[in-house]
Amino acid sequence: MGSLARSIAQAFVKNTMTQYFGCFIISMIPLIELRGAIPIAYWFRGMNPEGFNIVIGYVIIAIGNMLPVPIIFFFARKVLEWGKDKPVIGKFFTFCLEKGHKGGQKLQSKAGRGLFVALLLFVGIPLPGTGAWTGTLAASLLDMKFKESITAIMLGVALAGVIMGVGSALVSSAIF
Repeated sequence: MGSLARSIAQAFVKNTMTQYFGCFIISMIPLIELRGAIPIAYWFRGMNPEGFNIVIGYVIIAIGNMLPVPIIFFFARKVLEWGKDKPVIGKFFTFCLEKGHKGGQKLQSKAGRGLFVALLLFVGIPLPGTGAWTGTLAASLLDMKFKESITAIMLGVALAGVIMGVGSALVSSAIF
């Protein structure tokens, strides 16, 4: 097992395409999303400064983070509602629904008519439990319009990218 882990780690050291693919996959993982992928992109750039282009990394990460959004918007609520009373998955699905409802209610109570800006900031400020996945679920539970939701989430992802990029660049410059 140690040699397998070593082989995987070595694949990421100098293989730029593997690094981009890793960033893409990480950016699609719930709760990690862009917030986790950008620091890893800066780490890859530090390991491979001639090969890894941070701007291309940003674009790949943003696409990876946004790719699940339409699926979540249209199907997550239906799947969670269906599974909330099932024996094995019921507790987790109920947790997800409650988190989405709480996030949505919190957004709506604070925002009133400024729900677009509230969703943008909810997704864009990188705090635990916020992000494209949770923001999309909240928008779906609040019955927001698809185009309005996608635009706010996309702008929020861009804002989170800038915030995480600045923080990661500062840390990366101190390390590398």
